[in-house]
Amino acid sequence: QYFSGRYKIKNEMIWVTGMILGVVTILEAFTGYNLLFNDRAELAVSIGVSLTVFSPIIGPTLAKMIWGQGFSDFLIRLYALHVFIIPIVMGILMFVHFPRFLVFDLPMWSAMVGIILITGGIFPVEMGVKFDPNHPPGITVPEWYLTGLYAFIRTGFDKFITGGLLPGLLIAMFLFVPFIDHSRKISWKDRPFFTALGVASISQIFITTIWGFYVHPDATKNLTERLFIEPIPFYSAMLISVVFSFVVVYGFLKARSALVVPGKRPTPTKQTPLILNTFWTYAVLISLVIFEVVLNGMALMAYAGGLWALAMFETGAIFCIFGIIAHVYRSYNPKVIAAEKAAKEAAAKAANEIEVPVPTITNSKTD
Repeated sequence: QYFSGRYKIKNEMIWVTGMILGVVTILEAFTGYNLLFNDRAELAVSIGVSLTVFSPIIGPTLAKMIWGQGFSDFLIRLYALHVFIIPIVMGILMFVHFPRFLVFDLPMWSAMVGIILITGGIFPVEMGVKFDPNHPPGITVPEWYLTGLYAFIRTGFDKFITGGLLPGLLIAMFLFVPFIDHSRKISWKDRPFFTALGVASISQIFITTIWGFYVHPDATKNLTERLFIEPIPFYSAMLISVVFSFVVVYGFLKARSALVVPGKRPTPTKQTPLILNTFWTYAVLISLVIFEVVLNGMALMAYAGGLWALAMFETGAIFCIFGIIAHVYRSYNPKVIAAEKAAKEAAAKAANEIEVPVPTITNSKTD
């Protein structure tokens, strides 16, 4: 969406709510896997507590407000954030971001829920090693979407700057892009600066994410030494990759715009939508309904047999099939089918009625 310029043409609010929704989704995932209370959750909680404690001025107060005091207080707050507060915020943002889809597009929502469940069935969440306060946790890293933040914190600099300010600046930069890019051009080819900025940001995220998984291989060192990331190589590699990718992309697009000869652009061909006739519409709907009933039975059998991942996968398939059924039913319009059939018959009749005169050649001579 960024490279296609979708934040333009009066879509600024959609872009801003989408950015905020992405951050809130990460917070939802963060609070969710912390409730597992394994070694990885303990690491994530420690990072979260340290980030809030080291916040300037309001750090201790903010940490007490978010994490509470004592284990039971912490558990209640974390559970309330995950299942109540954050989902309400996400629902409000989604209503603003997808006003039409949220209300009218039932097939889309059904398919999205189905894809999420299918993904969960194929890649089930592992419980991991249960956290034991009497034993120090082993070496672990957070989920992939937090390893970049983890890499910044492991460099040893101020945790608020590396773990809060730098990621916040990146988010703020993309948050305010719609209010900075005032050009009327949409294509990424015609916006070299913002295209190069996007590619450079992706390279920075890629470098930090991969580096966040790194653990020193020397097992004789203690935990702190193995997790420490040397700041000079880390920030040097990040800076080089950002500058190099920006310069290459920006230079290429500027050179391309200088070499391209302006001319008439090809007119895009209009795609004809696929419309099923009455027979095939009913055939597809009946087949899908039968398949839906079979899937329901298979999901119940998997659940009864304790095959949780398989049951989740089949439940996701049920939602996807239901979305397809709703879409096919909603797309069926007998009037449109009858009109297209009448138009084809009229065109064929008109073609048959056209008589092409054939010239006659004779060898007769006129005296």
